[in-house]
Amino acid sequence: MVPNEALQYQGIVQLLLHFSWKWVGLITMDNEAGDHFLQVLEPMFSQHGICSAFTERSLSKIGIMGTNELMNEVRNRLPAFLESKANVVVIYGDATSIIWLANIIWLTATMIPLINPRYEPPSGKVWITTAQIDFTSNVFQNILNIKTYHDAVLHGALSFTIHSNEHLGFQEFLQDIDLSGAKRDGFIHLFWEQAFNCVVPNSDGSKNSHRRCTGEEELESLPAPVFEMSMTGHSYSIYNAIYAVALALHNTCSSKSSHRTLEHGCKLALLDIEPWQLHSPLQRISFNNSVGDEIKFNEHGELVAGFDITNMITFPNNSYVQVNVGRLDLQAASSIKFTIYKDRIEWHEDMTEVPPLSVCNEKCHPGSSRKRKEGEKFCCYDCVPCAEGMISDQEDMDYCVSCPEDQYPNQDQDKCIPKIPSFLSFQEPLGVAAAILALFFTAITALVLGIFIKHRDTPIVKANNRSLTYLLLLSLLLCFLCSLLFIGEPKKVTCLFRQTAFGIIFSVAISSVLAKTITVVVAFMASKPGNIFRKWVGRRLAQSIILSCSLLQVNLCALWLATSPPFPDLDTFSMAGKIIVICNEGSVTMLYCVLGYMGFLASVSFTVAFLARKLPDSFNEAKFITFSMLMFGSVWLSFVPTYLSTRGKYMVAVEIFSILTSSAGLLGCIFSPKCYIIIVRPDLNKKEQLIRRKQSYT
Repeated sequence: MVPNEALQYQGIVQLLLHFSWKWVGLITMDNEAGDHFLQVLEPMFSQHGICSAFTERSLSKIGIMGTNELMNEVRNRLPAFLESKANVVVIYGDATSIIWLANIIWLTATMIPLINPRYEPPSGKVWITTAQIDFTSNVFQNILNIKTYHDAVLHGALSFTIHSNEHLGFQEFLQDIDLSGAKRDGFIHLFWEQAFNCVVPNSDGSKNSHRRCTGEEELESLPAPVFEMSMTGHSYSIYNAIYAVALALHNTCSSKSSHRTLEHGCKLALLDIEPWQLHSPLQRISFNNSVGDEIKFNEHGELVAGFDITNMITFPNNSYVQVNVGRLDLQAASSIKFTIYKDRIEWHEDMTEVPPLSVCNEKCHPGSSRKRKEGEKFCCYDCVPCAEGMISDQEDMDYCVSCPEDQYPNQDQDKCIPKIPSFLSFQEPLGVAAAILALFFTAITALVLGIFIKHRDTPIVKANNRSLTYLLLLSLLLCFLCSLLFIGEPKKVTCLFRQTAFGIIFSVAISSVLAKTITVVVAFMASKPGNIFRKWVGRRLAQSIILSCSLLQVNLCALWLATSPPFPDLDTFSMAGKIIVICNEGSVTMLYCVLGYMGFLASVSFTVAFLARKLPDSFNEAKFITFSMLMFGSVWLSFVPTYLSTRGKYMVAVEIFSILTSSAGLLGCIFSPKCYIIIVRPDLNKKEQLIRRKQSYT
């Protein structure tokens, strides 16, 4: 007539999980039932992440133990559970388990301070008791001090009790009980004597020295630990059992006497019914009792019902009340419904936090993860901060996790923040500075080109091939403008053309410088009588050099675009908190081939210009080209390690300023002396100066 005990085990686990109690003590009886309780419950604890902080076995013989034995018991038990960090203790057993626990706590409170004056009693604990413990036993009244009982054991306890429902006629039934109507009921006599501390007169009329029971005593006057006027779970089970047996008897005798009148048939049939004959009718019974609850049994003959969860509240006047704070129902063969009303629970007054924590150690806060302590149970762990780049957004996480690629951890590493797109834009100071420099040098180049066009008929402009000068200035102008392609958010078109356009235009500029240098050398060699270089003098040589050198770079860029072209890409790893919008070069090998080819042209130009720097000519550019190529090489040699050591928009900025610096070096070294002569010293820009220098050399 009580639910399966396995349901109670599940309820205990659900209750612990509901309040996040993971570090729990266990007290059981020292017998086979206690062993079975531990064998079933502890594996369930492990499955749900709960650990048993300690396991104690209560002694049923504590009532007859001597003082020395009690002290030894206190010394042995005290370190186990009263000083444990477990604030929740599950007690399995009968009334003797509570008696044992109360005696241990009472002895600890009274005797240990005498032995150890520095002893501080532990704060209140939550005691969870099972339905096997009957709190109405009057043994509490006889053995325990109510203050000890109130302060240490019962007050605030949570109990699983057999489900009950208040019967309207139950209290009336109790009030009608008297000794005169219960002469043949030995149990009533015994209970009456213990409850009211009196003696029921013997049947022979003899008198006793104790106060006689008058029969006028009222059950309502008894405190709750002795007797409850409400229907308890045990009383309710007995009531349903009698109801079920009566119904089974009725059904059985009805089937036996179907050919006779029902009343006389049942009276006769009862004489022939054996107890075992009621087993089958009882299993098939399903009825609603007078309270309205449905009573039925499963195929194993077990009552299909749940448990109530009650909260024990005690009072100094030797009374208590059990408040219903939850329910455990069997929903299906393998599922249960757990309900708890936390606002109805009254916790122990010594608790500093309600509901209390019961864990082996403090919870790991977000931003850290659990690390198991060696040699201890899995509920005991250390909290370690998450590694760089990882987060934990919940308490007690077993491990930290990485953020998505487009997010990054915040400073506390407890959540992910969207990364900010990063690229060199026209709105930021670095981008504005680069754009202003590019436009400034473009304007300077255009001004120089305008000066040379205006003074195109002067000797200094005609010298060293006027067409090459125009082509070089135009190439430098486009190089300055080409740097603007590197500013702004990378798009497909800009990614395709910014490196290739820069490579081709710069190759044309360096090829023009190389052609001007070779033209100076060939012109000087051709000035000697009978020299074979006379036939090379002219525009055809310069055009061939520029076309052949530039065409090779064009082919390299075309191969690059055909095989592995650059494309817009996102770099989510290089910089914390930012998504770098970049142009993925596609093939780094082709990029270095393009840059390497420009370096090769610059090296050849530098070598030729260095060899021709002392040739006699009023307007010999070789020495200026030497300086310009020296600057060009220095800029791009320093560019490579700087470019590789930077990330994001700063990498782009390094390339922009390398382009601007090298182009400005060519413009300044080659054309600033000529502009000085044209504007400041026009007297030197005459044909006589050229003839005088040639004659002095001859």
